[in-house]
Amino acid sequence: MPDGGSHIEYLQCGFAGELKFADSGGVISRKFEGHGAVFKNVDSYGDVIDPGAFSKWLSDVKEGKQDWPAMLSQHGALGLTSEDLTPVGVWLDLYEDGKGLGIEGELAETQRGNDLNILMRMKPRPAISGLSIGYKARKFTMGSKPSEPRRRLHELDVAEISPVTFPANRKARASTKSIEQLSSVRDVEELLIASGFTKQMSLALISRIKSMSPGDPALDVKGLGDPAELEEMVRMANRFAASAA
Repeated sequence: MPDGGSHIEYLQCGFAGELKFADSGGVISRKFEGHGAVFKNVDSYGDVIDPGAFSKWLSDVKEGKQDWPAMLSQHGALGLTSEDLTPVGVWLDLYEDGKGLGIEGELAETQRGNDLNILMRMKPRPAISGLSIGYKARKFTMGSKPSEPRRRLHELDVAEISPVTFPANRKARASTKSIEQLSSVRDVEELLIASGFTKQMSLALISRIKSMSPGDPALDVKGLGDPAELEEMVRMANRFAASAA
């Protein structure tokens, strides 16, 4: 059972259909609840979270041995600006139930908190309807057969939980000439830099892409996993670069 490293990984879980807002007697509430992670299902990274995976972390948080996770928007957009890393609210309660990691939060009375509150309440459906956790895998078991999950996650620490726009769209199909011509990690790096990323941010994003691979994360595009996932990550990189321009 490997002991996980210190780098942050991400698990995405939609809360559309279960997102609940507190009743404030006709006053628009900033409080909401849902689930940040679900047990036993195979996520789009090929991982499965075991029941109880958050129990030690939750105990440490509530005893003051660990900090409460931050509430960011869109994972802080990879930290492109200091504003991106400014919290948009606080988590009021965290717990495990039969479904997964339950959360209760309150959005801040700030411009970004107000924007999220409006978007999450829109009809006929929320414009923001997903949650994504940034976590460290403390204990896990690697799958040994093709029929098994990539990893079974036994113990996790959560660093942040974000409302996100695309909770389950990492496999969205996109194909462009520039993507089709990629043949090495160096090509990916150059494309990201051309899109406005610094070298440091490009390498950080490539590291995230590599972590998505269910196989050996070799320094080759073919080793980075599903090409559609790589395409989506590069499309995301271009969107971030455009928004930061």
